[in-house]
Amino acid sequence: MSRTSQPSPSLRADQSDGAAEADIRPLMSAFPSGVSVITTIGTDSEPRGMTCSSLASVALSPPTVVLCLRTQSPTVQAVLETGQVAVNLLHENARPVSDLFASGAPDRFARTEWRLPLGAGGPHLAAASHAVADGEVVRAVEFGDHTAVFVRVTRVSLHDGEEPLLYGKRRYARWTDATAVPGPPAAAPPLPAIPAPPAAAPPAASAVSTPPSVSATSTPKEAARVRP
Repeated sequence: MSRTSQPSPSLRADQSDGAAEADIRPLMSAFPSGVSVITTIGTDSEPRGMTCSSLASVALSPPTVVLCLRTQSPTVQAVLETGQVAVNLLHENARPVSDLFASGAPDRFARTEWRLPLGAGGPHLAAASHAVADGEVVRAVEFGDHTAVFVRVTRVSLHDGEEPLLYGKRRYARWTDATAVPGPPAAAPPLPAIPAPPAAAPPAASAVSTPPSVSATSTPKEAARVRP
């Protein structure tokens, strides 16, 4: 918006009538993402870091990402002062590290493993990350209570064999569990055997004796002889 532009009447009305702001937190919690820890070294040579799930790619050339960080965070102030940053993408077993760097604990770097390789933009949380990007700040835009920090990535380090930590709906999830292929359905249990009906008892012998059989060679006259 230029300096001479005027807001639309509808925008002025929304601002003047004191309408309550929409709460977008339920919306964004329904958009799962990975989890990262943003780190840098302050002008006082002390490490700074904070958990961040608001990270997105901006361009492939030049390779640029944007981090949306709480403006009042000491980490943001250090990032803007030094212009250097490291983006640590946490692996699926690093939930405690995510919670630690979201807690604001002043001793967070004393409670986790980190190193500072030559040319790094900030501390690398090697034991907790599956990928790390080092970069330099090229632009920062403050909007509301957050600052969008545009970072040109200068180096990417990948740790093979690790999978991402996920966050959404205000809870964590492991990539391995979320992408597991379900196995075949369990076989139905066999039906119970139906007992065979009891065999019929043979008929009782008749009290009247049957006539003797007639041989196939008997003549009619002979047959007549056996009649009573």
